[in-house]
Amino acid sequence: MAKTPRTWTGARTPSGLKRVRQAERRHAILQPRRTAAKTFVAKALDIATHQGDPETAATALAEAHAALDRAAKTGAIHANAAARRKSRLTLKFNAATGGAQVQTAIRVTKTTSKAQAAKAAKSRIAASKADKAKGAQTAAGKARTALSKTARADAAAKAAAAASGTATVAVAPAKAAPKKAATASKAKSTTKAASKPSAKASATKTAAKAPAKKAAAKK
Repeated sequence: MAKTPRTWTGARTPSGLKRVRQAERRHAILQPRRTAAKTFVAKALDIATHQGDPETAATALAEAHAALDRAAKTGAIHANAAARRKSRLTLKFNAATGGAQVQTAIRVTKTTSKAQAAKAAKSRIAASKADKAKGAQTAAGKARTALSKTARADAAAKAAAAASGTATVAVAPAKAAPKKAATASKAKSTTKAASKPSAKASATKTAAKAPAKKAAAKK
């Protein structure tokens, strides 16, 4: 434990301290076996790829299988993991001895620079944005886009029709006002025309009555 118990964040109880000792001991025993298994696997692949001696390659493959079996037996790796690694190693070994190019390193090293990686990321982002703008390229997605296009076209046509209707409604009263004025003027003219004949008729009547009165006075 640390000198100041308040700063200690590890195990405190006797059982916890025992577990820490056990973990350290297991790591010291099992880690070398894991490392040995990886080393023998990489060595077998390297020999199968670069050397043409089949006996040496077969020996290296057998040693790699034995290292994986030992690691699984001691509990350094799971038995299924050991079987999986042996199977993959055998497939790669056969491909390498057949002349195919096989990756011998355990970890994949990046061969692209930072500038190239940034450029590739930008291109991927642009492609994804273009795909999103296009929409889903499935049959259902195409049907949805077609429906949305027709709906937009119908909405635009309705909006245009509504706009034209409002324009005609707004113009109609302006055109109707002169008509009303014309009808009013026509009505006035007709009333004047109707009143004029009546005045003439009254004048003729008075004129006819006047001689009759004069004749009566003479008698």
